[in-house]
Amino acid sequence: MERKLERLVESPAIFLGHAISLSQLVGSTIKNQKHVKKGKEYWDNLGPGLTTGASDDDPSGIATYSQTGAQFGFQLLWLAPLTFPLMAIVQEMCARIGLVTGQGLAGNIRDHFPKWILYLSTILLLIANTLNIGADLGAMAKATQLLFPNINFGLLVFIFTAFSLGLQIFTPYEKYAKYLKWLALILLSYVLSAFMVNINWGHLLSHAVIPAITFSKNQIILVCAILGTTISPYLFFWQTSQEVEEDIKKGKDTLELRKGCSDEDVKKMRIDVWSGMFLSNLVMFFIIAACAATLYSHGITNITTAADAAAALRPIAGDYTYLLFTLGIIGTGLLAVPVLAGAASYCLSESLGWQYGLHHQLKEANAFYGVIIISMAVGLALNFIGLDAIKTLIYSAVVNGLIAPVILALIVLLSSSKKLMGDRINHPAISFLGWIITGLMAAAGIGTILSLF
Repeated sequence: MERKLERLVESPAIFLGHAISLSQLVGSTIKNQKHVKKGKEYWDNLGPGLTTGASDDDPSGIATYSQTGAQFGFQLLWLAPLTFPLMAIVQEMCARIGLVTGQGLAGNIRDHFPKWILYLSTILLLIANTLNIGADLGAMAKATQLLFPNINFGLLVFIFTAFSLGLQIFTPYEKYAKYLKWLALILLSYVLSAFMVNINWGHLLSHAVIPAITFSKNQIILVCAILGTTISPYLFFWQTSQEVEEDIKKGKDTLELRKGCSDEDVKKMRIDVWSGMFLSNLVMFFIIAACAATLYSHGITNITTAADAAAALRPIAGDYTYLLFTLGIIGTGLLAVPVLAGAASYCLSESLGWQYGLHHQLKEANAFYGVIIISMAVGLALNFIGLDAIKTLIYSAVVNGLIAPVILALIVLLSSSKKLMGDRINHPAISFLGWIITGLMAAAGIGTILSLF
């Protein structure tokens, strides 16, 4: 009797033990499958390029893409595939500079160009990034209010500011980089939202491959805005500095140890960079498509913020699309705001020769973290002085229009220098494309400024 009772009582534990053993066996089998191994290797290889590309789709970018789809339908969809290789070429040059020289972009500009160019570029970058931080913090707060309307706007802006600062200052770089990497996946919410609405795919594909433009004032402004928000100066500095941070994480804690790179390093970097830029432009593509298929087709053509786009989608596309769009605004803001602040701090700290880097603790790099804190504080304050969100983005776009061509020219010159880059010098075709991109950005900058008059 006792033995029967024992068997009865022990049966759940025996069943659980078998289930655990079976799950471990299945898990081990899945992990050992060739395609799963390749997928894991690919994911493990992604890093600075993925987070740089993802941070480009910040709330201000989402607002720009939403307005493009709402105002012109599918007409400007071709800009997404067009800007993908342009963006990737620029970011690859930046990454290669970081890998070969062992220091960030500002450090290389300081060593090879007149100081006034460096200081002017740094000041303009600080202004543009701080304005963008303010706009993004406000957009995140407005998006949260769509879900929780009773929460005070000011409190939300403060919470997002404090959270972003805490992530940068008190989180070890290795964990911080992982958080940013996983946070990049929030962008897939925009891809999903597009598949939840009724899209004429034939119409969409034709506009994706056949360029069309009317050269109206509003369209020229939006084209300039798209170029400015996809090929942004803060991405150049962030990409280069993060390649250096990755080397430091591997134990290369001196400049001499970081100089130079292997063929394998370059191969992994290219996979990372082109993957990140592909994700960025894929999201741009589907935001424009979703807003064109819903807002434009229903006559809603004036979208001023990302939160406006989310709210307008709800009665047309339903709660699920609205929720995905709204969560995307919050998630991309959490990713982009630290990148904007960090890029500004890398630039200023390298320019002035301060101790810098997210691998340092707060007390080891007070000036570096001080710049992050100040830029975040000013961005926070911009939300309480009555500055219109769209005007903030326009001012930011104008500053970016002034600085982007200058920095791009310096990037092309640096990455084309045999003395600096050695065997990792640009291929002549890449240098040629680099100058074409610089010319396009100069035209975009001029177009943005002229549009104000």
